[in-house]
Amino acid sequence: MIPTAKRNAYRAFGLRFSSDLALPELISIDDEEGAPDVEIRIADLSGIWDDSLFHDSYYAGKDGHIYFHLPGIAHVCIRGGREILVSPLAGSDENQVRLYVLGSCMGALLMQRRILPLHGSAVVVDGKAYAFVGESGAGKSTLAAAFVRQGYSLVSDDVIAVSLSHEGTPVVTPSYPQQKLWQESLTGFGMQTDQYAPLYGGVNKYAIPVKNRFYSSPVPLGGIFELLPARDDLYVHQLEGLEKLPVFRFHTYRSMLIPILQLEKWHFHMSASISTQVRVYQVRRSASSFAPEQLLARIVDSINKGA
Repeated sequence: MIPTAKRNAYRAFGLRFSSDLALPELISIDDEEGAPDVEIRIADLSGIWDDSLFHDSYYAGKDGHIYFHLPGIAHVCIRGGREILVSPLAGSDENQVRLYVLGSCMGALLMQRRILPLHGSAVVVDGKAYAFVGESGAGKSTLAAAFVRQGYSLVSDDVIAVSLSHEGTPVVTPSYPQQKLWQESLTGFGMQTDQYAPLYGGVNKYAIPVKNRFYSSPVPLGGIFELLPARDDLYVHQLEGLEKLPVFRFHTYRSMLIPILQLEKWHFHMSASISTQVRVYQVRRSASSFAPEQLLARIVDSINKGA
């Protein structure tokens, strides 16, 4: 992967990015709009994995920096919430490199900037953002896609950036206008896969542009829905008090980085502050059929009752 002659300028997560890498998923801006908040640069990171301070085979922390080793893809370093250094490996897929930069690297960068990254998708309902979090395969993006198809706006997919306003109110800052959906979800919605590009070679997950249904301004966080493994019947349950806190820990994007960055105290206070201001629900969808519209209706009903 070769950096472009002219650096690219983008906006995402409320930040201005200057990048050696072309990131067509992001919203392009004028590179004279102001000094970048974050620089993404091609760099030589070879040899860093011999350091005995590193904790794991694919991620590590040192001096407040986060390092990722992505086998066959790239070495990456995220520094101070201001730099993402990328060293693509020989023969790597450029689309895969980009996918990790926009996912794992963004999650680490946001934590360094004391912005809580939740793993999920968020949509706007009646002027507030509602986040759908859960394990991989729980149906977060599929549920958000159902909302988009019903006329609601997407705020974020995969990484949800939550910060506190000056008044202490939790706010979601938009990411970029794209969803990622598995072929099974596209088929369920009656969408043709040949209209969309795979995220990278050979994978049956696709990039779905949503520019016409993207909410581009920060929006208050209204609630969080944790999607649990499916069972026979549809189930929505509101959590109370301390029951809410594990949801934040379990569904922080790349939560294993919290102790490495020594952010346990910050993460707890952030989670506690948000949990006192928003409703948190657990949801089990029906395993018997593809019915995201039915789940959507139950969630909207829960939101209306809560309001």
